[in-house]
Amino acid sequence: MSTPPASSSRSTPTASATVASAVTTHPILGVFGVLFGAMISKCAGQLLSVGLADLRGALHLGVDNASWLGTAFNAAMMFIGPFSVYLGGLFGVRRVLLACGALFTLVSVLLPFAGSLPIMLALLVFAGLTAGTFYPLTLSIVLRNLPMKYVLLGIAVYAMDVVITLNITTSLEAWYMNHLSWHWIFWNSAVLTPVMMVLIYFGIPWQPLPKPKEGQPKPSWEGFFYVSLGFALMYIALAQGQRLNWMNSATIIALVVTGLFLLLAAFFRRLRLRHGLVNLKFLMRRNIVLLGLTVVFFEFDLLATLLLLPNYLGAVQGYLPLQTGPVMLWAGLPQCIFGLLAMYLLRYIDARLILTAGFTLIAVACLMNAQLSSAWSGANFLPSQAVMSVGLALAFNALVGAIILELVNSGALRHPLDSLTFGGFFQTVRLFGGQIGTAFMVHFLSVREQFHSNILGLGVQLGDTATRQRLFSLSTAMDPHSTGANMAIGRALEILDLQVRRQAFTLAITDSFTLAAWSAACCLIVVACVSRVPTQFRKVVAAAKAD
Repeated sequence: MSTPPASSSRSTPTASATVASAVTTHPILGVFGVLFGAMISKCAGQLLSVGLADLRGALHLGVDNASWLGTAFNAAMMFIGPFSVYLGGLFGVRRVLLACGALFTLVSVLLPFAGSLPIMLALLVFAGLTAGTFYPLTLSIVLRNLPMKYVLLGIAVYAMDVVITLNITTSLEAWYMNHLSWHWIFWNSAVLTPVMMVLIYFGIPWQPLPKPKEGQPKPSWEGFFYVSLGFALMYIALAQGQRLNWMNSATIIALVVTGLFLLLAAFFRRLRLRHGLVNLKFLMRRNIVLLGLTVVFFEFDLLATLLLLPNYLGAVQGYLPLQTGPVMLWAGLPQCIFGLLAMYLLRYIDARLILTAGFTLIAVACLMNAQLSSAWSGANFLPSQAVMSVGLALAFNALVGAIILELVNSGALRHPLDSLTFGGFFQTVRLFGGQIGTAFMVHFLSVREQFHSNILGLGVQLGDTATRQRLFSLSTAMDPHSTGANMAIGRALEILDLQVRRQAFTLAITDSFTLAAWSAACCLIVVACVSRVPTQFRKVVAAAKAD
C-alpha cells in the first residue's frame, strides 16, 4: 500500500526524526523478533526442500506427488506476500504477526500427523499463508523500531540471518534425520515461532486499529487478491513446468493464462482508481526497479550454492545430506566476519561499490567451480566456497543497505503503508524472481545434460576399439561377481552407460556454473545503472547521533 502520489514527493526529514515516534521501550526485542521470523520462514522452506527425499520415504510418496509439497508451501507464501500489505494496513503489523505466528505454530505441530497427501497439502498451504507474512514485514519493523544509529547493525544481522540460514539447513535436516525423526522438519518451526511471538509481543507496541485519514481511500482487498492469486498461479506454473513439460501441458497453460489475466485485471483496476492506495509511480522509481532486478540476480546466483553444488555431490559422488552439509556449513563463519565488515564499510563507502565487489567475487567463485571434473569431492569445493561466502556476504549486506537507503530517501518511512508496500514488493520480487531463476536453471541443466549425453554417446560406439577395450576391462572386473560371460558383459554395459551419464551431468553442472558467473557479470551492469542517493549512511548515523 502507499499514500497518494503527492505525498511521496515531500522533502525527507532527518532519518532519526522519521522513526522517533515509532520507537518502543523495547525496540531491540521487536527488531530481533521480526528478524527471527524471517529466519524461521526461510528455514521452513529450505528444510522442506532439503528433506523432500526423506519425506518421500517416510510418507511413501512418488516423485510427482512429493513435488507438490514444496510447491504448496511456497505458492502460499507467494500469495500472502502482496496480500500482507493489505493485512498490515488493515489490522496493524503487530496483530498480523502474532496471529499468523500462533496459526503457523499450530499447523507446524499438526503437519506430521496428516493422514493423507491432500490433508498435508492443505496444511502446507496454511503454513505458507501464515509464515509468508514474516518476511515482507521485517524491513518495515526494523526501520521503524530500531534507532537509526543501530541501523547498520540491523542490516548485518538481517543479512546474516537470511544467508547463513540457507547454509545450515542441510546439516540441520541431516542431524534431525540421524538423531530424531522426519517430524522435526516441521516441528523445528513449532519450537522457534513462539520465541518470535514473545519478542514481538514485548517489542512492538500495541496500537489501535489503523484508520484511513480523511480523504484517503479505505483499504480494498479485491486488487490485492487479484495480484496475489495471479502471482501464486504463475509461481505454481514455474515450479511444476519442468516436470509437466511446460506449454505442452494443459495444466501449465491454464495456470499461466489465468495468472496473467488476474494480474492484468488488477493493473487496469488500479488505473481506474483516481486515488488508489498503491502508488505505482512510487514502485516504478528507477532505483527501486533496478534494486528489484538485483534481487533477482542475487537469488539466481544463490543457486550455485543451493542447487548446483548439492546436486553434483549427490548425483555424481553419492553424497547424503549429512555429507553435503559440512561443505556448505563451514562457509557460514566467513559470511559472519565479512558481513560485519560490509556493515562497517557501508558507513563510509557507497553501497554500490560493495555490491560490485560482492558480485565480482561471486562470478570468480562460479568460474572456479566451472573447472570441476567428475573426480571432485566436497574438499575440492572449499576454496571456491570461501570466495563465494565472502561474495555473498558483501553482496547481500550491500543490497539490503541499498534498499534501505532507497526507503529512507524516498520518504516512505514517514508513511507506514508505504513501508508495507516496499516490503511486500521486495518479498514478491524475491519469491517470484527467485522461482523464475530456479525454473530456468533446472531447465538449462536438463537441456545441457541431454546435449552432452548425445555428444558423448556419439563417441561411444560398440564397434570402436576404445569402447571394446573399455567393455573388456569392465566385463573382466565383473566376471568374478557374475554367473556367466553374458551377465558380466551386461553389467559392463550398465556401468559404461552410468559413466557416460555421470560425465554428461558433470559437464552440464560446469555449464550451469558458467551461466551463474555470466549472471553475476550482468548484475554488475545493473548495479552500475543504480543512481546515487543523496542521503548516505554516514549522514543517517551522524544525524541520529546529533539528535
